[in-house]
Amino acid sequence: MAHSPSSAENLPTSPEELFRRLDELGIAHETCHHPPVYTVEEAKFLRGEIVGAHIKNLFLRDKKKRMWLLVALEERPIDLKRLATTLGARGLSFASAERLMSYLGVMPGSVTPFGIINDKENLVTVLLDREVMDHSMVNCHPLVNWMTTAVRPSDLLRFLEGEGHPPRLLDLAIT
Repeated sequence: MAHSPSSAENLPTSPEELFRRLDELGIAHETCHHPPVYTVEEAKFLRGEIVGAHIKNLFLRDKKKRMWLLVALEERPIDLKRLATTLGARGLSFASAERLMSYLGVMPGSVTPFGIINDKENLVTVLLDREVMDHSMVNCHPLVNWMTTAVRPSDLLRFLEGEGHPPRLLDLAIT
């Protein structure tokens, strides 16, 4: 499924609206444009020398239909069975594209912690790899996968808290 700047018109929140929200919160941000990327490998190839933490974002659900957004360093291996045990969840799996749009307002390939801006009912729990906080900057898609926006990790926390989603910090190196 190819996405383009015109497909942003169908999103509940546009990248420009997200940038205004970041400005309202006093969060400095810098965005670069690039061809759409759908995987960590594509992002590595296209991003060049963008500094800071590069992340992967997994939108997950369990058998009780609880929803999680896992934000982890891109190179971090994720063992879903082990993570499920840590969370006290059964049957942890990837959520569908329909749920992704319904809860986070983004399409596959554009999963991002900024998608929390669309979870007005607070149904998604954010899980954040603690080591993301060790970097000078963290790079996230601004609701679309043809841009990358860099913010300080402390400002990512401030954004999530400002949207009513304080994250649960996890030591994923040992999880």
